[in-house]
This record gives sequence, structure tokens and C-alpha cells, in this order.
Amino acid sequence: MANPILPEDSLSTADTATELSPALYYHAHPRPGKIEVVSTKPLNTQTDLSLGYTPGVAEVCLEIHRDPKLAGAYTSKSNLVAVISNGTAVLGLGNIGPLASKPVMEGKAVLFKKFANIDVFDLEVNETDPDKFVEIVAALAPTFGGINLEDIKAPECFYIEEKLREKLDIPVLHDDQHGTAIIVCAAFINSMKLTGKNIADVKLVCSGAGAAGLACMNLLVDLGVKQSNITLVDIDGVIHAERGNLTKQHKPFAHATQNRTLAEALVGADYFFGLSAADILKPEMLLTMAEKPVIFAMANPRPEIDPDLARKTRPDAIIGTGRSDYPNQINNVLGFPYLFRGALDCGSITFNTEMKLAAARALAELAQKAAEPALASAYKGSKLKFGPDYIIPKPFDTRLLSTIAPAVAKAAMDTGVATRPIPDLAAYAAALHETIDQSFSIMRQIYNLARTNPKRVVYPEGEDPRILQTAQTVVQEQLAHPIILGRKDIVREQIAELGLSMVEGTDFTLIDPQTDDQLDEFTEAYYQIRQRDGVTRNEAAVHLRSRWMIWACLMVKFGQADAVVCGISGRFMRYLPLAANLVNGRSGIDHIFALQLFMSKDRLLFLADTHVQTNPSAEQIAEMTHLACQEVESFGIKPRVALLSHSNFGSSRTPQSLKMQDARRIINQRWPHIEVEGEMQADTALNMDVMNRIFPASKLSEPANVLIFPDIDSANISFNLMRMTAPNADYIGPILLGMEQPIHILSVDAPVHRAVNLSALAVVHAQGYGRNPIPSTRKTTR
Repeated sequence: MANPILPEDSLSTADTATELSPALYYHAHPRPGKIEVVSTKPLNTQTDLSLGYTPGVAEVCLEIHRDPKLAGAYTSKSNLVAVISNGTAVLGLGNIGPLASKPVMEGKAVLFKKFANIDVFDLEVNETDPDKFVEIVAALAPTFGGINLEDIKAPECFYIEEKLREKLDIPVLHDDQHGTAIIVCAAFINSMKLTGKNIADVKLVCSGAGAAGLACMNLLVDLGVKQSNITLVDIDGVIHAERGNLTKQHKPFAHATQNRTLAEALVGADYFFGLSAADILKPEMLLTMAEKPVIFAMANPRPEIDPDLARKTRPDAIIGTGRSDYPNQINNVLGFPYLFRGALDCGSITFNTEMKLAAARALAELAQKAAEPALASAYKGSKLKFGPDYIIPKPFDTRLLSTIAPAVAKAAMDTGVATRPIPDLAAYAAALHETIDQSFSIMRQIYNLARTNPKRVVYPEGEDPRILQTAQTVVQEQLAHPIILGRKDIVREQIAELGLSMVEGTDFTLIDPQTDDQLDEFTEAYYQIRQRDGVTRNEAAVHLRSRWMIWACLMVKFGQADAVVCGISGRFMRYLPLAANLVNGRSGIDHIFALQLFMSKDRLLFLADTHVQTNPSAEQIAEMTHLACQEVESFGIKPRVALLSHSNFGSSRTPQSLKMQDARRIINQRWPHIEVEGEMQADTALNMDVMNRIFPASKLSEPANVLIFPDIDSANISFNLMRMTAPNADYIGPILLGMEQPIHILSVDAPVHRAVNLSALAVVHAQGYGRNPIPSTRKTTR
């Protein structure tokens, strides 16, 4: 059940959600003024059943009867869209009927859920009479928060959409028209920016005068293109003033002209829009177009001209298609999920022109920004940098939701069609992003802290594409100044191949340890540190040239960098000894530990020690707990610690359980402010009902959020089980605790966003948060 934006007076006379009756609270559980996607409610007891259904549900019915606007708060209506078709114009298949259209409608439902978390009922209606179809849909409308009309043939689709908009107070959209138009409009905006042409002068030719073609041209007119500069061409040729039997939709584009064919219309044209049929655009036609032509050949699966042929014929052209295997795909999925998300969340009663233009402009602006580095793995071989081959974002850009939906909602509010205005659009955008990136909410404050005083972060694996993408994001987010170690020719080649925009010398520093002027100096320093560990001068020189982690640690040690982030191309225990041998431990700290932050939809947990200490003593567990609590507090979270065991509060007396008991006593003596309890089993730690039943005297006020394990096996196994069985969860770490300077070692499978998160955390650590950077000469032990 979804409950997007609810103003404080939208539920009842109760001041807060907790003052609602149990039945209303069960069905709504709102947080007035905030975004909330409510999870499925429990249905485990007789009480749950009486609230979820009869008799409790009757109270909810009466509330909605009293005030129909409350349906959006107490039911799924405000997050439910109908995808409706009669199957008369299905993809390129034509009139195949409602039943055969069902796979397309189900696919559309999947896209709504995947990209905007919107629930969908697909409805295939066996009715071709437009008036009867309107009656059926209008009768079903109370169920839904919005209606997406799909695959309905022209000209009936125009009439059906118009009549439903007149009848209903929820947004109605024929996506084949307006979804396509929004993406085309965004591509047009950016192509104009690249070609430098004047919107008042450009000449457009559109092949295809059906629903999509007309919607595209109408939205471009709304954007500022002169209608007199647009020529429509259909199967019978140019639509001109002397043609008969024109519909009211076509008449505004029927100009006085001598042109009668597509070839004639294209002479001197700046734009070709194809929403028609395969192979109708010939190379000789392209040669007659204006300088720097723009060709959007969108027929599927075969476009109006083969993109490779178009490129060969006009190398100066910008080319877009409807296909995913070529640049600049005009894909409706870039629009409709986010258009509906914004409209639903502000309670819009319609989709107006301003909302569609806001979506197009937001989409265009997003393409002008540096692409998310993580997209490179999804689109290998593509250079995702704003330019002729990248004028619209890719469908898997995670910023689409938090960029387009707020723009749409703002336009709805500005034009007076929003019934639930969103008070804080920035907070709304952030909340939307959190639904995609589990780490975003917790990392937002870390990013903000990092930006206040960016530090120098050195990356010893600078030739790895993920590290270069991480550095790009770090620069883009203004988190740090990256120092990249690697062979300069290879790094520069990778940056060019990945299409990254960061500038060497300004945005980042590039050092080749094999040839750098400091090689001799660092070799001697490393030799002096390691000579009693059996390292000779010759070996030191070899190590410095081949083990760039050593170089990175020396940079931190000598104040040339502030933090190290590494590990993306090697094992954790390959890097840890190198760091421990070169970087001192914090004053008063005798050991290094590793902490993992695990984030699922409804729970946030810190786990230690998952990587370093094999079988820590009670003393080490106490020290680990203290350091972990400091780290947790740096996230703005109050730590509640559970010391885990197979035993519950003395139920079993084994060496491991007794060790955890001893650790608790040490913690209570040295750090009495820490909220810690144990030893206990994991279910006890995470379930207060179990806790209160087994040990009512527990000091934990809420379920534990810091889990301390008795040994590395139990910690590591538990962490990996958690992340493998919760595919939608995310994690940050491992976070090394106990070192004087921040050295963080990624897992080898870490994607870019985790490397960026750990980089931001390293910067915050270098600033002094969560640790006490007092100089120390003690060598850290493992």
C-alpha cells in the first residue's frame, strides 16, 4: 500500500498518525507531510485480521465515504495506475485484439514498478467503439490514481483521451503520443544546443502523421518551434493546404506549399523525424538537407534509414533511433514512469503541457551532466559523454527518478493542478533517490561533511576502470581530490575510452610510480621501515615499482595524501599487511578491526569483525566495540550493541560464550555510556519481543544495530549470507578501524557506488570524525 505525499490535514482531525484509531492506523500508518511507501502490513494474529478486514475495515470505509480524498491515504489508489488497451495498434503488429496485447501491457507494468515503484493493473478491454470504451474506463477510474492508455489506434485514441480527461479528475496519458513526444522533445533541446541553430528558424520534416508524430510536433510547437516551419508527411505524401479529408489534428500543419513528396520536403530541412516505416529515407535525400542535420529515425525494429548508412552519408549529422543497439535511443521508458510518479505524488488531476515540457527539459539537462560512472558496465563500448552520440540519458541512469518526477510535480503545483502540493521538493527528490540507492540516506550526511573540507584520496589501482569511474564521481560530487597511481599512457587511454570528463592536473593528480621523481626517495624510506623485516634495498625498489599500495601508504605517511582507497583488484589480506606495516595505529589502540554497514529496506546493521581478527580475545572484543561505536556515531546514529553468541545470557557456558560475557564486563567498566548487552543469540538481538521474554532486564532500549561476533568465521559467514539472501540490500565497507590515517580496502566485487561511498567516508575520517587522530609511533598489529 503506498502513501506518497500527505499534507498534515489530509488524513483526519488527528494531529499525528499515532492518534488515529487502530483500524485507520493499520490501513494508513501515515507520516503527515513526508513521503512514505508503506510495506505490507502484518497479518499474523486475530487482531491483525480484525484490523485488515472486518470489522476494522468498516471504519476506513466510513472515513472515505465522509471524505473521498482520503482514499489516497488509506488505499493503494495513490500509487496505482491502470494500463489500458483495446489492442487495435499494438507495437508494429497492428490490430491484434485485446488478449494478444496483454504481454505488452504486462511488460509496461513491469517497467512502471522497476523504474518508479508504481503498482499497475493491466486491463485489456474488448471494445472498439470509442464512446463505449470511454464509458468502461471512466466506470473503472475510482480504483486508480492515474490511467495510461496504450496501443489504441488513431484517430480514436485522440477522442478517447480527450473525453477521459474531460470526465476524470485523475491524470490520463496516451503514452504512445505523449511519452514519445517528451523524449523527442528532450533530444531536440540537446541537439539544438550542439548544432547552435535558432529555434525560430529550424525547418522540421516529420514522416508519420499518426498519434505519435502529431504529439511530437505539437509539443515542439509548445516548446517554441514555429508551426509554419513543420512539414508533415504521411503515406500519401506531404500534408498541405489543398489536400482534402484532413482531420482536425492535421489541419494546423496543412500549409500552402508546392512540395508533395518526402524528398521535396527534405530539401534544406534541419530535422527529420521518422515515426513511419522502414527504409523510406534514402541517402540521396540526406544529401539535400541543411548543414549539421538531425535525423531521428524511430521506426522499429527497422528504422527509416540504417543508422550506419546515415552516418556514412552525412558524417556531420546527429542521429537517433528507437533501437537500443545504437546511440541516442528514443525510448519511452525514459518518460512515463517518472511522469506518473511526479503526478501521483502531488495529486495532480491531469497531465498538462507544462508538466510534459518540464519532464523534457529535466531529461535534457540530465544528459548534459556527467553520466553515472556505473553506467559504463551496463553500456560497454559506449562513450557516455554529452555530445552528438549522447543527447539523452540511458534508461538505467538512477538519477532519472529523482530528476524528472520532482520537475513534473513542480510544474503541476505551479499550474494549479496539484491537490497535494509537496512542501519540500529537495527532500522529495532525496527520498525518491533513497528508494533506488539503499545507501543514499545514510551516506547523504557523509557526502555533505566531505564537501565541507575535501581531502586528497590516493587510489593505487588507477588503471582499473572502476577506480577511474570512482574518481570521476568523486570529482563530480566535490568529495575529494583523487590521486591516481598508474602508467600514464594506460590511464589516459582508459579515461578517453570511458568518456570521462575529469581533467588531469586540475580535477585529479596522476602519478606513475615506475617513473616518478620520488621513486628513489620512497625506495629509501620504505627500506628504512622494512629493513629489519628482511627487505633489502633492491627488493624495496622492486616493491615500489610493482606494489603501488606501498606507494599510496607512503604518500599518506609523509603527508602527501590524506587517505587510501584500494582493494578493488585484489584480496583483502593482500593489502592489509602492507598498510599495517607502514601506517601507524591510533594512539592507545593496539589492533585493527573491520566493520561492515549492511542496509536493507527496513533495517540498518553494523557488523564486526568480518575481515581481520580471527579469534579476538575479550579485551580485543571490548576495544572493537568501542571503536565500532565511535564509527556508528559518526553516521549520526546511536549505537545499540549486541555481543553475539550461541548462548543467551548464560544459558550455555563455553569458552566463546564466556569470552563475550567478559567483553561486556570490560566495556561496562571502561565505557559505561555504551548501550551494550550480551551474550545473546542473533534473533534475541533483533527482536525485542524475544529479548523481553528471555531477559527482561536487558539494557537495550530497541533492537540492536551493532552486532559484535565472537570470531571472524561467524561474522564473515553471517555477512555474506545476509548480502546473498537480500539482493536488494546494500552495504558499505569493510571500514577499517584503529588506524591513524584512513586506509580502506574494498572487496574485489565492489561496484563504483560502493567505492565512492568508501571514498567519501575516508575523507570524513581524514577530517577527524569518528576517530582520534593523535600522532603515534606504535606499529599497528594485526
